[in-house]
Amino acid sequence: MRHTGLILAALLVLAACNTRQEKRAPEDIEYQISLGNFNTASQWIRAYMARTDLSPTELLDWQWKLDWMQRVELDFSKTEDEAVEYISKYYPGVTGQQLQAWEDSRALECMTLNGEKRYFSRAFRNLFRIDSACRMIYESVNGPEADSKDTLLWDHLPRVLLGTQNIGQTLTNPKTYRITYRITVPANTIPDGELLRVWMPLPRTDVSRQTDFMLINTSQPNYIISPDAFAHKSIYMERTTRAGEDAVFEYTFSYKAYAQYHHFNPLRDVKPYDTTSAEYIEFTKERLPHIIKSQRIITLTKELIGQETNPFLQLQKIFSYISLNYPWAGAREYSTIDCIPLYVLDNRHGDCGQVSLLFISMCRSIGIPARWQSGWMLHPGSENLHDWAEAYIEGVGWIPVDQSFGLQTIPSDKTSLLPEGAGTPEDLRLFFSRGMDAYRMIVNADISGAFFPAKIFPRSETVDFQRGEVEWRGGNLYFDKWDYQLKVESIQ
Repeated sequence: MRHTGLILAALLVLAACNTRQEKRAPEDIEYQISLGNFNTASQWIRAYMARTDLSPTELLDWQWKLDWMQRVELDFSKTEDEAVEYISKYYPGVTGQQLQAWEDSRALECMTLNGEKRYFSRAFRNLFRIDSACRMIYESVNGPEADSKDTLLWDHLPRVLLGTQNIGQTLTNPKTYRITYRITVPANTIPDGELLRVWMPLPRTDVSRQTDFMLINTSQPNYIISPDAFAHKSIYMERTTRAGEDAVFEYTFSYKAYAQYHHFNPLRDVKPYDTTSAEYIEFTKERLPHIIKSQRIITLTKELIGQETNPFLQLQKIFSYISLNYPWAGAREYSTIDCIPLYVLDNRHGDCGQVSLLFISMCRSIGIPARWQSGWMLHPGSENLHDWAEAYIEGVGWIPVDQSFGLQTIPSDKTSLLPEGAGTPEDLRLFFSRGMDAYRMIVNADISGAFFPAKIFPRSETVDFQRGEVEWRGGNLYFDKWDYQLKVESIQ
């Protein structure tokens, strides 16, 4: 009887634990996540997922929360000791009070994870970009940060204005590129004999700024190129893994890219919108969570534009405001951010895609159609992933807008390249509010689109598509599990 009593007591304890477990999910789990208690939340999620009454959709939702927490922990990988070590190079004897002040101002990005303060992996350098006083200290030590694109653009942009001065001419100064792109999944990342599925970016063939695409070679003889109807232009390949051998996916292609600029008189050429058209409705609506028309966005935009009613002049006010108030800084992975435009407003900085989503949201909030474009920037020495936007001006059409390139400062001797009538110094300053250079590759026409063929597991990049996506039957392979390499040759 004594043994029976012990067994009964154990069962009662187990039942009580299971009851408490039920109470923990899902509200208690969400609360632990909100506190940054990721270890506890992960344990509770795995126990909750062991239930037999969850639908496949519910299981995927909980698996995504596990993935999301892992991504945040990868982004917030620096300790307070590391923060002090880096910042002390510029502020010897930096105190905890100073750190707290920068954290409170959002210039030094951190969060508490599992009871420990953790800093964003790029927060230390970002501090000296975001905070004006810190930036001055940094430049006094290292000198002003040089941008290798400046000299190139000082020569290129006046030529673009000159080349598009004739009526109806918006494309000019083409560049032809030969590009090799490679994704490498290191050996033994997944078991031997498993099938890897990979999507990699290609230049779109449905936009006027890009022509003459030619696929030269591929590492895999069989591949699928997505139709232009898909927002993300990709080439899909797959292969079986072999133990001890890296899995390499590579291709080479060429294409021609044009610079673009729209000469028009805002007061004469801009017409009223047809607000009933399908295109107008599509590109002025919300696309939650990252294209928003919240009251906060609407109020800010209306205060900014004041009494201005001309859509293009409104657009330029938005463009100039973001350029002057939200400096570029290294970005967290987009998939870890709940709402990117509000993140920019709250933190007062953003990278190219983040400020572009703020620009798009602000435009749409006052009835200016705007949409996403992204891919790669190919300026020699600055080849990288890049995002920008387009806006629609009735009477003109869709115009490119590169919000993160922002307001240009071009030496006066460079503006002398412009003959009378081809443009003004102010046109050069505001070039990227209606123009684009020729050092671009457009891959994406929207955010968060579907892939072709379809991807099974959640994406590594939930908004954009520039590095690629990799998965196998065991799940998605996040960016920390593979490498990419971009090689660019300008052949004209």
